[in-house]
Amino acid sequence: MNSVLEKKEKNKAFFNIEIDQNEFEKAIQKAYLKNRNRFTIPGFRRGKVPRKIIEMNYGEGVFYEEALNILLPEAYDEAIEKLELEPVDTPDVDIEQLEKGKPIIIKVEVTIKPEVKLGNYKSIEVEKVEYNVTDEDIDKELKTVQEMNGRIIDAGDRETKEGDILTIDFEGYIDEEQFEGGTAENQELEIGANRFIPGFEEQLKGKKKGEKVDVKVTFPEDYFEESLRGKEAVFKVAINEVKEKELPTLDDEFAKDVSEYDTLEEYKESIREKLEKEAKEKEKVELENKIIENVVKGSEVDIPNVMVEHQVENEVNEFDYRLKLQGLDINQYFALTNTDIESFKEQITPVAEKRIKTDLILEAIAKEEKLEVTEDDIDKELEKLAKEYNQEDIDKFKENMKKGDLEYLKSGIMRDKTIELLVNNAKIN
Repeated sequence: MNSVLEKKEKNKAFFNIEIDQNEFEKAIQKAYLKNRNRFTIPGFRRGKVPRKIIEMNYGEGVFYEEALNILLPEAYDEAIEKLELEPVDTPDVDIEQLEKGKPIIIKVEVTIKPEVKLGNYKSIEVEKVEYNVTDEDIDKELKTVQEMNGRIIDAGDRETKEGDILTIDFEGYIDEEQFEGGTAENQELEIGANRFIPGFEEQLKGKKKGEKVDVKVTFPEDYFEESLRGKEAVFKVAINEVKEKELPTLDDEFAKDVSEYDTLEEYKESIREKLEKEAKEKEKVELENKIIENVVKGSEVDIPNVMVEHQVENEVNEFDYRLKLQGLDINQYFALTNTDIESFKEQITPVAEKRIKTDLILEAIAKEEKLEVTEDDIDKELEKLAKEYNQEDIDKFKENMKKGDLEYLKSGIMRDKTIELLVNNAKIN
């Protein structure tokens, strides 16, 4: 087999693949052996008809298509490797010459990765990012843990206040007519959680168990149900129960209950360490993102539409997967947000384009700098993964992982190395 590149233009490669007659003949024989059971000719048992007899009855080219199907994948892969092309879509293939005694000539057109014109990436100037952990941050974290460990108890006969958890029945009316979806029984509501229509929860403060309240609200202009947007409504609310959260005392006993520490001070110190670690990681990520954004801004690349389309599909699938982890699917999401797949794709297309552009530029820098992923790099990454997944036998985990496809892992390591190079060369003020 032989392949010749004709030209590259506008992210397209045009090339020819030439297959000599000997190779084509071998493929025809394979096609015959694979398909001979399909032919029935009087005087011959099924599967025993000689190839020449089949060709005489059905035409000399009866096995050509199957032979090409056998040859083309290997010939295409060989051509791509030889011509050093990186396709991003399925190729368009046209058989230009297919005659007995002559080589087979196949014309191929395929969209390839675009060329990147790199700008300055070795002396990017950025402002230093700093996040300092304060006593208020620690108290906030402690308050969250305290809230999580609170007990829900009956609030008695007092008036309702911020933070109370009510159980209510309600009926919604617009122009004195009940509207669909505006009725519920034994609905739980926390005053101050802002999960209901703006103004709804506020009007239930200062009330008591057993009271009936008319709550007047206006639906927001961006409300998910289009027919209710901007409408004034009255909800007739009956308060069935009033409960409150009883919070545990912040003392040494609390620390023992919620952590591995014996004193509240030790527990607070562990919170500080955790928050400082998170702050450092946040600083690192934001600094890297600032540098990458500057590098991307200074580089040029013309992204083929097909790459954007593929990335948009990936983004949709990832979003759907995340929704399913929360017990939803993408169609339910569209119903709740009053959108559809087309408007969602339009919304995420700029995100997809930015991600592709960033990946292509980082890849081009790695190539320019001749960065490599070594066996040692892979081992270190696998050890890190083994610890994250709490694998006791790290060596066995690494051995099993190495039996699979490590390309995704390698690309992640290469990306990290490239970003590290950019950070090391940046001017951080």
